[in-house]
Order: sequence, then C-alpha cells, then structure tokens
Amino acid sequence: MSAPTLDKGESFFNKNNDSAFYYFNLVATSATDSLDIAMAYTYMGIIQEYEGDHYGGQESLLKSLTYLNERNKKHHGVLRSNYHELGNVCLNLRNYEAAIDYYNKALRYVNKTDFEAIALNSIALTYQKKGDYNEAVSLYKSLLAKSRDKKEYARILSNYARTKWLKDPAYPAGPELYQALQIRKDSNDIRGLNASYAHLSDYYSPSLPDSALYYAGKRYEIARQMNSPDDEVEALSKLITLSPINLLKPYFIRYQNLTDSIQTAKNTAKNQFALIRYETAKSKADNLQLQKDNAQKRTQLVVQWFILVLVILSFITAGIALVHRSRRRRQEIEFASRQAIQDFQLTTSQRVHDVVANGLYNIMSGLEHKTSVDKEELIDRIEVLYERSRDISYEPPVISKIPFPVKIDNLLEAFGSGHIKVLIIGNSAALWNQVDVQVQHEVEHILQELMVNMKKHSQADSVMIKFECQNSLLQIRYTDNGIGISGQVKYGNGLRNTGNRIRKVNGQYTFEHPAKGLKIHITIPIAQSS
Repeated sequence: MSAPTLDKGESFFNKNNDSAFYYFNLVATSATDSLDIAMAYTYMGIIQEYEGDHYGGQESLLKSLTYLNERNKKHHGVLRSNYHELGNVCLNLRNYEAAIDYYNKALRYVNKTDFEAIALNSIALTYQKKGDYNEAVSLYKSLLAKSRDKKEYARILSNYARTKWLKDPAYPAGPELYQALQIRKDSNDIRGLNASYAHLSDYYSPSLPDSALYYAGKRYEIARQMNSPDDEVEALSKLITLSPINLLKPYFIRYQNLTDSIQTAKNTAKNQFALIRYETAKSKADNLQLQKDNAQKRTQLVVQWFILVLVILSFITAGIALVHRSRRRRQEIEFASRQAIQDFQLTTSQRVHDVVANGLYNIMSGLEHKTSVDKEELIDRIEVLYERSRDISYEPPVISKIPFPVKIDNLLEAFGSGHIKVLIIGNSAALWNQVDVQVQHEVEHILQELMVNMKKHSQADSVMIKFECQNSLLQIRYTDNGIGISGQVKYGNGLRNTGNRIRKVNGQYTFEHPAKGLKIHITIPIAQSS
C-alpha cells in the first residue's frame, strides 16, 4: 500500500496540497517501510511550512528524522532535505543559530555541487539576516568564484551586493545589482526578478526615491504575475512608503484585502491539516476495533452451543455498552476539536480586525482631514502595522509606555475633524488607576470599534464619551447625534467583536434608540476575578 499511496501524494504535490497532505498522512500512519514513512513526514512538513504553519512543519520534519538512519546511504537524500527544510523553518522563525546548525548538518549529506551551493547560499543569507555581514560577504565571495550556472550566479551576486551595502551604506552596489537583474531578464527568471527589484528598491530608497518607487512598482507587477500574495504584500508596503499621498488609498485598500485573505488562508490550512490527521486516526481506530470484534467472534464459534449463546449474549451486552461509551467519547473529542478550532478562528479573526482593519482605518481617517502629512511619521506607523500583521499568529503582548488616559485621548480625538466634534468627559488618571490592566486593554479596543462604526455608518457630527466609576463598576456612556440604528439590526463584525470583548471582561451593555442618534451604556467590573 505504501509506495502507490506515496506516488499518489507526489502527483498532487504543489498542485493540490490538501489532497497531497491526505495521502502522505496515510503513508505516515499505515506504511511499514521506515524510508517511506520518513519521506511522507518530510513532504507534510514542507507543505505545512509553505502554508505558513511553521511550528507544524517543524514538528513533522523532526518526526521524519526519527525514522532515518545516518549509516544507511539510501536515507541520505531525505536527511539532506529534512535538515535544509528545518533550516528554512528556523530562518523564518528568526532562530538564526539553529538555522545555521541545520544547514551545516544538511551539508554532511551533499553529493552534488549544485545542492552545496544552495545550502551555502542559505547559510550566507542567514548570516545576513542575523547582521553578521562579514561572514555573509566571505561566503558569497567564495560562491561567486565557483559558480558556473547563470541563474545561481545572479542570485549570489545580488545577495553579495546587497550584503556589502547593508554593511556599508556608502558601498556602490548599484552596478552589481543591475548586472544581476540583466542576467535574470535574459534567463526569464521570474522569481529572481522579484528579488532583484526588491533589492534595487531598497538600495535606492535613501538616495533616489523616484528610482526606488520605479523598482517597487516593477516588483509589484512581478508579484502579481507570480500570483504570490506574500510578495505582493511586501511590494505594496514599499509602494505605500514611497508613493505620493494622493496615490496611497488604492494601495491601502489592496494591502488590507490581501493581509486579511492571507491570514484567513493560513489559519484555514492549519485547521485543515489538523482535521485530516484527526479523521485518519479515527478511521484507523475504527478499523482496528472492527478487526478485534471479528477475531473475537470467530474464536467463539468453536465453543459448544450453550456456552456460545451465553458468550454471545455477554458480548452483545458489553458491545452495546462499549459502542455507546465509544460513541460518546468520539462525540466529546469531535466537539472539543471543533470548539478549539472555532475559538482559535474567532480569536485570530478578532486580532486581524483589531490590528489590520482598524489600524488602517485609523491611519486613513487621519490622512483624510490633514492638509499636510509628516511622511516619516506615516512611514513609521505603516512599518509597525506591517510587522504586527506579519507576526499576528505569534505576536507577544505590547506594554505601552504612554499613560492610558493619553492613549484614550489620542484614540478618540483621531476620529474628530472639522465636521465631527468629539467630547470626552471623565478620562482621568485617577479613574484609570482603579481599573484592571486587562480591562483597560479591552476598553481601548471597544472604544476603537465604536468610533470606527460611528465614522463609517452614523453620519454624526457630534459624539460624547463619558467615563466614571461607581460601586466598583466602570461606567462608559456613548452618545452621538447620527442616524442611529434599528433595534432589530443585524450587527456586523465590528459590533459583534465589541459585544464579545465586553462579555470577555464580565461586562454588560445596552443600546438605546432615541428619535435621533444612538446611546450605548457599558458597565464593566473594574477588577477581574482570577
């Protein structure tokens, strides 16, 4: 069974990775040949890493190593692939020392000079990312001297020039970067062109912004041609940084849509892989149970008829109880699995909405009413938003040094303009000093959701937010003079997130629907029970 199934998985690899993962998982859980099992786990790890599940990919690759024997030459090819992919995972997770160690382990099993060049180039790139430019430059220089393949030479040359420039910003890297670009054009190396345009855009950003913008645009075209959302997002980030203010809006909109869809796709892939593994394990367990029952029945056929009747009656009774208990247990496991997946998706969706959607809307709202813009400040805000969106699945909590009342003032006043007046009452340090830090964190996002909803839908020109503490409860009263909302309205993602956050801190809320405008009363305990 194992070899045909492995071939089946390979036929889907890089075409339909969900189907490929399914067949490789069958091999990993059913095959008897250790090399087949190791190869299946290696493929699974590569698929998970490609879909953005770095830790899942790392787990599968390490599992593959347990089925391999370093003294068996037939295993050396899989060992080489495993260690190189583990190096890629660690590089993506910014664990540079571990990445270099894995790449060096891959070099032990090199039997072709082209793979040796790939592994050494990966090590040099890791040194570059780590900031150890001397080591990177030395490796690239030795690779340039030995390279015979044009595409490989162009890749090494471009990385070499970029590293020299990163080490010394005065280094004239332009001619070498352009030489690598020309080789890639002549070779029709699409992925190489993507890297060259990125390097040239970075290189010209400090000195020739127009040239940097031109190459950022060329990279954007290539990324769309490659149908690579991750490269397109990076190109859009550069275009937003370099473009004139009047051209930013379409890039912002495309950036927001892409980051949302990329994060959703990655979360869906992670959940899909978990479900495939669960269903395979469940099917295998059911088959084993069926085989066991059949064996027991065949054994009992040799017993005398009277004993057979008694035994059959006993097994029927025990079987009913076992099936009932097994069914209940499976239902509990399935329910817990689905609930965990739903909770994970809800949390991630909420964080994507908080970080990306509301962050972008806040920036765009500020741009809408300003006659002039501090471009350096804008670039810094975009860079922070971009880094947080890339690392959203493992982003650590951020502890702000800005006093909380100042953060609230800045947040609410950002939604004010010549047409919208925002009145803030009771936002004092004395009030917030009584309030739990967890509650403060949720209140900040609750207010941001309310103000975004106001700006998008209410048509209000006057908003009042009042804060006070009474009987160990934080009272927040929101009032605007907009068009209001119907009492039977079906709330969108923003207001649903608001309700979820209020309930998360044991709070309550009511919507009032006067003849004009909207009133919302929120009550939250100022301290959370542990």
